[in-house]
Amino acid sequence: MGAGLPSHEYKMIEERAKKIKLLILDVDGVLTDSSIIYDNFGDELKCFNVYDGFGMTLLNRSGIKSIIITAKKTKVVMRRAKDMHVAKVYSDYRKLKAYEDAIKRFRVKDEEVCFMGDDLIDLAVLKRVGLSVAPPEAVTEVKNACHYITQKSGGKGAARELIEIILRSQGLWDKVTSVYSQTT
Repeated sequence: MGAGLPSHEYKMIEERAKKIKLLILDVDGVLTDSSIIYDNFGDELKCFNVYDGFGMTLLNRSGIKSIIITAKKTKVVMRRAKDMHVAKVYSDYRKLKAYEDAIKRFRVKDEEVCFMGDDLIDLAVLKRVGLSVAPPEAVTEVKNACHYITQKSGGKGAARELIEIILRSQGLWDKVTSVYSQTT
């Protein structure tokens, strides 16, 4: 973990990650590679990463809640959120308004929230949270506003990378993964 960061910078990320009680994720560009595909019937298709999904399951198992804030309401996002045990999906919301509702609903402080976003619409929330994260494809303004830029790309394991940082920094990784290393 922390590849590409000097150890003192990674320590700062770990310190912020230790406080996280709520993970908020954007969808397009974070849980997907930013592609939007329409089929012949006009339905929107998105490609999600299985490692990100399993990471969300591990996060849920640890007791840390997750939510999605997305600018667009789609059935496919609602279905994927259910599969990933996401506590709440905010769609068709201004992101800052959704964020403010979420911190009240989940009774957390700014410093106890991590948000991963990738575009200008995410900036206001990224500037408020205790740990702000972006995938490497994020726009320059977003990357400049973030505490951490993932090694993995959006839709290609970026969320899983972040979840592992949070769980490891809180000493929860071995607890939530131990069931998979048992031989009996």
